[in-house]
Amino acid sequence: MTSTATAPRTDPRPLLARALDQTGALIAGTEVDQSSLPTPCDEFDVAALVGHLQGVVRRIGVVLEGRPFHEAPSHVDSTDWVGDWESGRAATDAVLADDESLTRTVTVPWGQVPGAAAVGSYLGELTVHAWDLAAATGRTDGLDGGLAEIALAAYERMLPAEPRGGDVPFGDPVPVPADADPYARLVAWTGRDPFWTAG
Repeated sequence: MTSTATAPRTDPRPLLARALDQTGALIAGTEVDQSSLPTPCDEFDVAALVGHLQGVVRRIGVVLEGRPFHEAPSHVDSTDWVGDWESGRAATDAVLADDESLTRTVTVPWGQVPGAAAVGSYLGELTVHAWDLAAATGRTDGLDGGLAEIALAAYERMLPAEPRGGDVPFGDPVPVPADADPYARLVAWTGRDPFWTAG
């Protein structure tokens, strides 16, 4: 596909790498016997969330390569969580090594955008789902608050408070105190309860 966009003012790939690193570490630290635990994302238990994240890491590479997003699975039935993540990450990192991945126009479920904008969207998805997995397995204290701040700013720009539901696959924002931590504010904006517990 021919590039039709100018280079982004800042390279979003280092931030995406941080989000991918965080997600990979959470997957690596999740035990198989936690598979059936619920998560704050109602449609997923832990195993299904990990399978979805395996799809996300692959979809990033497919999209940024300029291919139709539906060529990547939305879910991977994985029995080797760490090995499958590393395989998907390696394929996506190979695409990201090409600077054109940021400037070419790519097709995502919500339309056509420059690759750099797609990176920003996937950064947000990874960061929110990292919280989902961390909350489900009791590890939110180790999350990267800087990623949450960046993802929140992006979500506030692209995801209005209303309308929600239907074609906008997010619940209503959840009220939180102004001094809530970055992840609480991020997940609340995406319609999750930041005080969610499995019990």
